[in-house]
Amino acid sequence: MCGRYAASRRPEDLVGLFGVQKWEPEETLAPDWNVAPTKDVYAVLERPLKGPGAEAAGPGPVRQLRALKWGLVPSWSKSPEGGAKMINARAETVHEKPSYRRPFASRRCILPADGYYEWVTGSGERQLEEKGKRKRPRKQPYFVTPVDGSVMAMAGLYEFWRDRTLPDEHPRAWWVTCTVITTEAEREPFAGGAVGDEGPGSLAEIHPRMPLVLTEDRWDSWLDPARTDPDELRPLLAPPPAGLLRAYPVATGVSDVRNNGPELLTELEGPEEGTLF
Repeated sequence: MCGRYAASRRPEDLVGLFGVQKWEPEETLAPDWNVAPTKDVYAVLERPLKGPGAEAAGPGPVRQLRALKWGLVPSWSKSPEGGAKMINARAETVHEKPSYRRPFASRRCILPADGYYEWVTGSGERQLEEKGKRKRPRKQPYFVTPVDGSVMAMAGLYEFWRDRTLPDEHPRAWWVTCTVITTEAEREPFAGGAVGDEGPGSLAEIHPRMPLVLTEDRWDSWLDPARTDPDELRPLLAPPPAGLLRAYPVATGVSDVRNNGPELLTELEGPEEGTLF
């Protein structure tokens, strides 16, 4: 799954990397090293412009960098309360689930990230549980990021939701929300073996799911809203080649959403004491 990630890149850098044609400076977000559900996040998407500048841009889709709320609210929902639970959509079923099939057909986006966090329950803590100590497991966080330090392009979907309790002119009348698509975690062993002396040997040993990472050769096809046939789109959901990502342990401070700073990405030599894999 993807329940927390880091996104610290400047919008100017994302504009150049993804060939963005339109973004609004007032939507600039602060660097965030501990992105949690319901936060605003950057998304790259393509759709026709509305409002000022739309006539000059023409009727076709324009690649944009937008700030969306993480946690998809289906257009038919009566309230936005369930959005926090819809932060992930499974690649295997995204084409058929009622909440996702319509945005999968025409509202796909890329969610740029430095990488994502995943937690593993330490073996020592699990042993205490098995002995009936009932101690809450202490989980060791790992940060998963591209080997080459590039931006992680996570496949996502976005949707519009209208708050009928507000007038049309109200700035919160429309919500634009998004979700991260996930796939089976890579089982290929990490280059060099396990992370640390006793750490996980592959992404699948950290968690069975991972965000669907899109390689650059798929960006244009994924973002193209003219591609609407699910049978033609589903090949784009194939996992990326093995070996593009690495994982390393980070301090447990990231487990508290109130903590936020570049120090959360500091690589530890091994799991923190009491959280051995």
